[in-house]
Amino acid sequence: MAKRGHLYGIGVGPGDPELLTLKALRLIEASPVIAYFVAKGRKGNAFGIVEGYLRETQTRVPLVYPVTTEVLAPPLSYEAIIADFYDTASTIVAGHLDAGRDVAVICEGDPFFYGSYMYLHDRLAPHFDVDVVPGVCSMLGGAAVLGAPLVYRNQSLSVLSGVLSEDELRRRLADADAAVVMKLGRNFDKVRRVLDDLGLAQRALYVERATMANQRIVPLAEVDPMASPYFSLLVVPGAQWRG
Repeated sequence: MAKRGHLYGIGVGPGDPELLTLKALRLIEASPVIAYFVAKGRKGNAFGIVEGYLRETQTRVPLVYPVTTEVLAPPLSYEAIIADFYDTASTIVAGHLDAGRDVAVICEGDPFFYGSYMYLHDRLAPHFDVDVVPGVCSMLGGAAVLGAPLVYRNQSLSVLSGVLSEDELRRRLADADAAVVMKLGRNFDKVRRVLDDLGLAQRALYVERATMANQRIVPLAEVDPMASPYFSLLVVPGAQWRG
């Protein structure tokens, strides 16, 4: 049998190309096929991070989302549409692997931390040789640019999705020593209400596009929820401890 290709799920970090790991860069440069997720009409942040390292001879495979954050009218189902998309994307990548070509699927941040690659991994890992290369996730990039140590000593960190219901967010944040809230976007007003209710607003720090060239750190009170981008997160650091 002809040798099949090797699949690499590669985290490329939160935005700054210098945060690529040496291993990630080596495999990206060596792989004949580079696959990446992208919204319609966009180049994609993951691709933008690595574009300067690619050769013209490498095959570039954009995996274009049919939907992203838009609200769908019934009877359309986001979950059904996106599941079909990942099935199709997996078939495209598998075609290259079956033909003997190694494929590097690049992913913003870390592949297994809210990374789109993980949905391909679930479908393809049982059938192909796979290696996953971790990357600096947006949560750690955000903490670094905010200058906010996340947890001290024996504190625990909660990573929450802004998509959670208001009651669930309130319960989890009330129980947390420290927290990071991802997926803000249209959920920002809800998250800010919960922070105000719990008296945490003064501790909360907000950043957009952490480590990217267009990074923006904004006081919580000045954030415009209508303009809050998908690439934003909120950090509620743990109470300081002086050892």
